[in-house]
Amino acid sequence: MASMLMNPIRSCSVSSSWAVRFDALAVNLIFNYFLSVQTKSKKTLTRPGVKNIVLVEGVRTPFLLSGTTYADLMPHDLARAALQGLLNRTGIPKDAVDYIIYGTVIQEVKTSNVAREAALGAGFSDKIPAHTVTMACISSNQAMTSSVGLIAAGQCDAVVAGGVEFMSDVPIRHSRKMRKTMLSLNKAKTLGQRLSLIGSIRLAHLSPELPAVAEFSTAETMGHSADRLAAAFGVSRVEQDEFALRSHTLAKKAQDEGLLQDVISFKVPGRDIVSKDNGIRPSSMEQMAKLKPAFVKPHGTVTAANSSFLTDGASAVLIMSEEKALAMGYKPKAYLRDFVYVSQDPKDQLLLGPTYATPKVLERAGLSMSDIDVFEFHEAFAGQIMANLKAMDSDWFAQTYMGRKSKVGTPAMEKFNLWGGSLSLGHPFGATGCRLATTVANRLKKEGGQYGLIAACAAGGQGHAMVIEAYPQ
Repeated sequence: MASMLMNPIRSCSVSSSWAVRFDALAVNLIFNYFLSVQTKSKKTLTRPGVKNIVLVEGVRTPFLLSGTTYADLMPHDLARAALQGLLNRTGIPKDAVDYIIYGTVIQEVKTSNVAREAALGAGFSDKIPAHTVTMACISSNQAMTSSVGLIAAGQCDAVVAGGVEFMSDVPIRHSRKMRKTMLSLNKAKTLGQRLSLIGSIRLAHLSPELPAVAEFSTAETMGHSADRLAAAFGVSRVEQDEFALRSHTLAKKAQDEGLLQDVISFKVPGRDIVSKDNGIRPSSMEQMAKLKPAFVKPHGTVTAANSSFLTDGASAVLIMSEEKALAMGYKPKAYLRDFVYVSQDPKDQLLLGPTYATPKVLERAGLSMSDIDVFEFHEAFAGQIMANLKAMDSDWFAQTYMGRKSKVGTPAMEKFNLWGGSLSLGHPFGATGCRLATTVANRLKKEGGQYGLIAACAAGGQGHAMVIEAYPQ
């Protein structure tokens, strides 16, 4: 570089002494320039022989409280809207995508492979394979990393990943005895058999089975587990309310300042155009203190105000090999780097996924907490976030439960969820992971950072973390 810059100087028709002075000046300027660049930037995570995989763009529908404007839709309607929004935002040809993967948790039985139904509805080529994954609250995280795997393996160059959840209309089943009777009725061949089966129906058989956000292995609701976790780590009701208020306040600020650029407008059939999340509601500590415990009564600390709410919404991201993205004229937002999945005890450590996943992914990437410029953690409950932060800051917990010599440390709060989080923006179970990744990419660009980290807990005692690197501007 220095010789390239000095060649034009040498070609000037000046005396040799002036040329020497100019050469020395050029070398000095170049040295100072590179020194300043090195002190301002960190090493890149690009590795020789390893394919760079990039996040080109990410979008989502507005996240809405369940039972509101989306109430009459179906899950594939929201997923289709997110896919169409991604197509409009990127302009990618509908046949240029190699694969589509969607995450969801509570499946609509009519569209169990919602990825395929949404893709066809959005106008993608019917030659593009699509499948649906489920991994509780990290379902779209799994969709993204599965996409990364397909690209890294050379199977694909461009994959769309996303997630959707629709809590306004969840499947409600008949009781098992009633289901057995109905199936038997379907097989009955004579009128006598049918009348006998109908006569066997009792009032108790008509009681429906309602879905619950509860662990199958422990039969405990997630809210109850969050309350126990908060108590175990000494997280007070005030701490939880303060964090929830912080989330709503930051989300409102980000919304008002136009920072939530991943949100696309969506014309709901028969209704108005929806263009923003409707669960962002900054309150006051006094108002929040009036709410009663929602799960552990009467002395619990988890309330409706410091918990994420049931949400309808969908998200989508375009993931490509860097080579393909540049060949198609795209300027990627970020590199998707190292990621990990973890699992632990679903009874007492159900929501500690970020604590276990964060040090592992940092080690894989060769980074430390101080290297991370942007943190985006999933906020299932304020108590869950605060418990994770306390666990991450505990040498005793690291040594006793994680087999580590020392704690990983806590994220700096001036870098943490600065545009709100699941407590305020909403949490469509299957869609949140893509929102986290897109938010990190957008914040890195806005704030001039280099590395971001997403982390999330999930039902089953599972968790995920990923390092994201800003694409050079």
